[in-house]
Parts: sequence; C-alpha cells; structure tokens
Amino acid sequence: MKYVVILGDGMGGRPLEALGGKTTLDYASTPVMDSLAGMGELGLVSNVPQGMSPGSDVANLSVMGYDPAIYYTGRSPLEALSLRIDMEPTDIVFRCNIVNVTEAEPYAEKINTDHSSGEISTAEADQLMDAIRAEFNSDTVQFYTGTSYRQIMVWKGGSLQDLVPAHDKLGQPIGPYLPKNQMLRDMMERSFQVLNNHPVNLARAARGEKKANSLWFWGAGTRPALSSFTEKTGKTGTMISAVDLLKGIAVGAGLSVAEVEGVTGSLHTNYEGKAQAAIDALLKENKDFVYIHLEAPDEMGHQGQMNDKVLAIEYLDSRIVKPVKEALEAAGEDFRMLIVPDHATPIEIRTHNTDPVPYILYDSRRQAKKVARYTEKDGAATGIFEPNGHRMMEKLLQED
Repeated sequence: MKYVVILGDGMGGRPLEALGGKTTLDYASTPVMDSLAGMGELGLVSNVPQGMSPGSDVANLSVMGYDPAIYYTGRSPLEALSLRIDMEPTDIVFRCNIVNVTEAEPYAEKINTDHSSGEISTAEADQLMDAIRAEFNSDTVQFYTGTSYRQIMVWKGGSLQDLVPAHDKLGQPIGPYLPKNQMLRDMMERSFQVLNNHPVNLARAARGEKKANSLWFWGAGTRPALSSFTEKTGKTGTMISAVDLLKGIAVGAGLSVAEVEGVTGSLHTNYEGKAQAAIDALLKENKDFVYIHLEAPDEMGHQGQMNDKVLAIEYLDSRIVKPVKEALEAAGEDFRMLIVPDHATPIEIRTHNTDPVPYILYDSRRQAKKVARYTEKDGAATGIFEPNGHRMMEKLLQED
C-alpha cells in the first residue's frame, strides 16, 4: 500500500462575485479531483487549532499528523532545519522576508507593497543577503539565505518577539508593525539603506521589476523537537516542496527531501518534476509515503491574482494529481490519497483565515459511485467534519 498527500497551499477560498458566486476552487476545472471526490470520502477539516494563527507552519504540522498545540515552537525554526542551521536551545530564529517598500517617505511611513519583491530569484536574493551579512553579521546575529524572498536570521541568546507577517499588511504603512525591539527595528531601517541602491536592485528597477529593498522580521521561534515520522507511523516517506518550511518539517520528522530542479514556489514551477519525484520515491525507491506540497495557490491568493489562483488549482489537478494517480494505477499499486489545502487564502483578504477546508480521502480499492465535485460547498454538504486536522494522517494510514 502506498500513501500520498497532495497539498494545495491556500487552495481554499470564499465565493467571489467576479466568479458568479463561486470560489476559485469551485470555478476551476478539476476533472481528476472531482472524480476522486465522487469515488472517495469528501468532507471538511480544520487544520488550525482554536486560538492559533492560521499559518502554513501550524496547518502543515497538522496535516503531517503533529498536533501544533504540542509541537509548534515557531515558523522560522522549521525553515532553519531545512537549511541545516545549528540551533541552540537559547537561540531565537526569525524569518526575514526581503520585501518591497516605497522609497520617498521616512522609513516608518513607507508602504509595504510586496511581501515577495516580485518573487525575486534565490540567486538575486543571495547577492542581497551577502550585503546584509557584511553589514550585520556578528557573534550575536547571523543571516542565512533561504529560497526566493524567504530568509533566516538567528539571534543568539535573544528574546521572542510578537511580530506580524509582511503578507498580512500589504498596502499599509509599515510604522505600526515595526518591531518594538530597538535592535530589530534599527536593522530593518538600515537594511533599506544597504539594499535600495544595491546593483541587483538597480538592475531590477531598470527591467521594470520591483526592488527587494527592506528586511521584514517575523515568525520568531525556538528550536523544534518533532518525533520521528517513521517511528510514529511505521512508514518511510519523502517530502516534495519548493519552500524551506515544508523541507524543514520533513527534516525535523526524519523524512527524505526530494530536490527537484526548477521548483520555485510560484505559479510557474516544475509541476511535472514534482509529480515525477513522487512517482520515483514510491515506485523506484519503494517509499511508503509522499507529501507533495504546491505553494502556488497561496502565493496567488496573497497577490490577489484571482485568475492565476484558478490556474494554479487547475495545474495541480492536471499536472500533479493526474500523473501520480495514473502511475500508481499502471504499476498495479494499491494506494490511499489525501488531497487537502492547509488553510484558505481568500482572494478578497489576501491572507490566511481559519475557515475549514475541503478534503478528499481516496482509496483505490474502494470506490464509491456518487456525483460530487471537489469544492468547499460539496465538502460541507456531506456533513463530514474533522475538527482536529492532525488526526487526518492517522485516518489516511488506516488500511481498513
């Protein structure tokens, strides 16, 4: 038996007038997922425990079977794991986006225009981070390059800070959301002076692209301690994702991480490469379990790109779900597949919320015959609701 999780990050949403009252998931053409919804179990699940922030960190821990109320110690430490950063128990780890802010105003009055700086490439970001390291690295503070706009800072012997993610404050002046800690605040302000006229950013501006001209700290936490996925479940597995957060969860859980060329975390990523990596892990490497994470629906939600979010969902259906399903069927493998978002990222609010999200649990050996579509509305109509998302992994791995 093979086990597959296909996670469309932020794939859930709310009805939009521009789509005739449909959500982006409902509007998208998803014949493969609709077919699986009709043959399997369709319902709603909440991956975010009550009182916790609906971040991808919390929600993906849930989907992986780890109760965030027990295991969550912050987002950034999970990302740091993927970069193999050594963390001491007293270290505080921060995510620091390289964001785009407006240039004319005093720093506190600048507007946060793009949390991803136009989805800057990792190669460009690394050059900018070299300048940041030259300016700020010390015995106390170290900066590390992550993927695209997502960077890491480790503050040795630091203190936890209450900070907000950049994607929650798009289009707003940054002053009210600057850190209260003076060191962090000063580094953010100085980062604009370091980055705004850096050659990488001057070249980006000349091409009509957004500058990546300021750091933005958030997601502070301490070193996590996840139990082994294999010891917990008896299953070997592989994570397939473009983003450091998911790779870090995998490293912490003792899973393999597939490195797929050309994956970006954006709409234009290597879908076929992700699907093939999953097929190879299951059929060539004989792994029991794969977790395929697609960031694109979430990124399009944050950017408010309705049509591109629809397209990302359609690509998930045709370029990931379909080839993985067909390869397992062609190999004669029995399999169970869970298709689910971690959370919703509605277009109209451009950030995450705590709405329950629809899931499909499909077993190739047991095929019901009903008419259904994979949508929020159809999931709610079944009356099936799991309030504790971390229990879905146990449900997936049940063979009977």
